[in-house]
Amino acid sequence: MSYDNKKRDILLPILIASSLIVGILIGLQLRENDIKRSRLFSSKSDKLNAIMNYIEEEYVDTIAKDSLVEKTIPLMMSNLDPHSVYIPAKELDGVNESLDGEFTGIGVEFNMPKDTIVVLNTIPGGPSQKVGIMSGDRIVKINDTLVAGIKFPQDQIMKRLRGVTGSKVKVSVRRLGVAQLINFSITRGKIPVKSVDVAYMVEPRVGYIKISKFAKDTYEEFVQALDKLHNQGMTKVIMDLRGNTGGYLDQAVKIVNEFLPEGSLIVYTQGKARPRQNLYAESNGAAKKDELVILIDEESASASEIVAGAIQDNDRGMIIGRRSFGKGLVQEQASLTDGSAIRLTVARYYTPTGRSIQKPYKLGDGVDYYMDLNKRYAHGEMANQDSIKQNEKLKYKTPSGKIVYGGGGIMPDIFVPLDTVGVGNFYKKVYEQSLIFKFTADFSDKHRHDLQKITSLRNLKAYLTGHNLMGQFVQFAVNNGVYPKGRELGQSYKLIDAQIKAFIGRNTPLNDEGFYPFIEPIDNVLKRAIKEMHTKKYVASKAKR
Repeated sequence: MSYDNKKRDILLPILIASSLIVGILIGLQLRENDIKRSRLFSSKSDKLNAIMNYIEEEYVDTIAKDSLVEKTIPLMMSNLDPHSVYIPAKELDGVNESLDGEFTGIGVEFNMPKDTIVVLNTIPGGPSQKVGIMSGDRIVKINDTLVAGIKFPQDQIMKRLRGVTGSKVKVSVRRLGVAQLINFSITRGKIPVKSVDVAYMVEPRVGYIKISKFAKDTYEEFVQALDKLHNQGMTKVIMDLRGNTGGYLDQAVKIVNEFLPEGSLIVYTQGKARPRQNLYAESNGAAKKDELVILIDEESASASEIVAGAIQDNDRGMIIGRRSFGKGLVQEQASLTDGSAIRLTVARYYTPTGRSIQKPYKLGDGVDYYMDLNKRYAHGEMANQDSIKQNEKLKYKTPSGKIVYGGGGIMPDIFVPLDTVGVGNFYKKVYEQSLIFKFTADFSDKHRHDLQKITSLRNLKAYLTGHNLMGQFVQFAVNNGVYPKGRELGQSYKLIDAQIKAFIGRNTPLNDEGFYPFIEPIDNVLKRAIKEMHTKKYVASKAKR
């Protein structure tokens, strides 16, 4: 036997034995991995976390678990109802800010008609007013960064102007009549967020109160508005909730309490893990004897619908306008350790008659849900009440026997279609180019010194009468390539004239009190409300005395 054959006979068993051992070891390792994976995925309750850990430990490349979590949670929440959401830590302050009643900033109101920040007004007593910023100033630089004339994103401007209370921001402004830029160092402070836009008398005894949202201090603002108008002789209230998408439930309940008799049910909530909770009116209330009309539209949602539903179901007032949005879900916000939060739907709102005003939705189909308003426009609901199909299975009766429906928003007692009077070709063109807004910004700029002296609506109307506003605007439109043809100007005259005066009025110290009175004559819903205040046919609009 050769040496090679002997060597082979000796080594072969060793190689076979080694291979068996290695195979056994590999098999044991694979079995161990199988057992590990089996244990890893054995708990259904912790399946998501187990998968995350497995990816982090075994994935071929290094990957941050936190980044996977941030991308996964929104996908998970998107498979629930359209109002359950995940809010990342960096976005939470901004999301809560509009309802918290205040934010930290420099205290200016501004617009950007031509890619430049123009200060409209400074908040009285605010940081900017204290250092001498004036209306009409143009902010050119923020902390030495050029922000004028370069289409700087408005959200980025907001981020640069806002910051931590007590921190400083440097702004450079250009002021008419001053050759050089003026530099200011402004210490940021708390700026109140107003939610009651305006409160004024539209007629003797008839007051108008516009609420844009239900924020932390809305009830306090509302009571102040009531007191002001009661002192001016108000006995009839028009509460405008159009465009009000909601906010804090407690603020809505407190406002309803001002009108309802003691013991009246305002709203109740109920969910799978939330027992029914009833909220009732109490004895105190400054407007229990006032007649009441509430204005709503397709953008009135949530807390706005609670107010309208409580008043309607208790036969306490008249609802005028168009069908509301249809949000009857209750969200609860849970804070997470990294500063983020989840807003989870935990219950439903029900009006006093027991109806849910939540419109139908499919889990995970938020796109179709929010396209509902577009569908309403498309099938003519905004123009014709007859196009609205109510669900006869969701029919309810108020104490007076009035029929109301659930299943998709609050249907007003009096439907007022979307007003298209005066919307001709000339108006459409100037609207598309924002020419009314740009013209009023230019006018306000040129007459800033005079406008800042105006402190009453009477003086404002007198001042504007002295200027040929429409003539100036038509020339402005022509200079921008928009020409009125035939009767187009006459067709849109009232609409354009009212908006010009309203936008200029907002550029005075009157702010919104200089805006809404000019819009009133072209607001068909408000005009209908005023008309109804003088009729006796709708008995439920009368307060219980």
